Amino acid sequence: MKIIEITSKKEIKEFHEIPHHIYKNHPHWVCPLEKIVEDVFTPSRNVFFKHGTATRWILKNDAGELIGRVGAFINEKKAYTFNQPTGGMGFFECINNKEAAFLLFDTAKEWLQIKGMEAMDGPINFGENDNFWGLQTDGFDHKAAFGMNYNAEYYADFFEEYGFSMYFEQTTNLLNLKQDFDSRFWKIADWIRQRPGYSFRHFTYKKADKFVKDLKTVYDTAWQFHENFTPINKKDLYHSLEEAKPIIDEELIWFAYHDDEPIAFFIMYPDLNDILQHFKGKISGFGLLKFLWLKHTKTITRSRVTIMGVIPKYQKMGVESGIFWHVFDNLKQKPQYKEVELSWVGDFNPKMRKLHESLGATFWNKHITYRYLFNTQKTTKRSTIIAIDTKEQAMKNKS
Repeated sequence: MKIIEITSKKEIKEFHEIPHHIYKNHPHWVCPLEKIVEDVFTPSRNVFFKHGTATRWILKNDAGELIGRVGAFINEKKAYTFNQPTGGMGFFECINNKEAAFLLFDTAKEWLQIKGMEAMDGPINFGENDNFWGLQTDGFDHKAAFGMNYNAEYYADFFEEYGFSMYFEQTTNLLNLKQDFDSRFWKIADWIRQRPGYSFRHFTYKKADKFVKDLKTVYDTAWQFHENFTPINKKDLYHSLEEAKPIIDEELIWFAYHDDEPIAFFIMYPDLNDILQHFKGKISGFGLLKFLWLKHTKTITRSRVTIMGVIPKYQKMGVESGIFWHVFDNLKQKPQYKEVELSWVGDFNPKMRKLHESLGATFWNKHITYRYLFNTQKTTKRSTIIAIDTKEQAMKNKS
């Protein structure tokens, strides 16, 4: 076998060919857009290169056939906030051959070690955790949503036999928009949306500057109790907003305010995989016309919630219910949507899992983010649980 670090256009092309070999008999696999994956490894397109580095490899057998690939990266803003310097590996694909898989893991590990890392998480993304994050371990009987990893079932055996341990578990639930919701949930929503001082507004590009500022305010306050928290960068938000512009539906992104101060946000995107399943990772020429036609004819029937946040002071006050009321009231005007995927929630966030339950959502799939310590004598510690009552924590921190 021969491992090759990617340096040429030919090798980049081969990197993108590998998943097609792995999943040729997988009816539920939807090929991610090559451009989106390629942007991850392009410094001019990925803002994470401003505070990190990345590389990738392809693997060939002795006959020169493509049999695997992997990427490795270091996000310096996060790497040194753990008990040990921790890098990442991702975009792993491999034939059902343990020797090949272990060679790919070894390659990523050795590169990270040279750069001073003592552990690696994977499979993760060199970017935000709303895309390409975690190894799928359950829910293989349907296609994954746009941005969610789909992989061969035998990958989990490779990770665990190599020595990776679970860092956290990610659960995705599905909400059927045709079902009746719990009346108690809507009573709370009715109560909060009619209270003096509270207002709810959906995103518009005309006021993008204001909404970006408001999102940062809520995010930096609401996420302060998450493990290894770092404030979000406004430039990164603008970059993400520009990238997502082709698929954003302004009426699926909502903000809550109290006395005109931002207190919560909710981001949901149409599930682009309803369209991308008709392509093979590339959209150009007539393919672009086909894409626009499918989008125009409302082919997309599902949406995906990627993130939601509420400032601690306003938690347990029904703000989440108020946002959902406005979202679902809006979806009534978009009958093409049949389902909402609530993804993903880590086992470190019991509060959000309870919210999914209160909505009546049902299990859809599961992913695991693994961690591998290079010093095998040490034991991986699980991700820190976010306290259910972060509101109480915030008040304590002020006193």
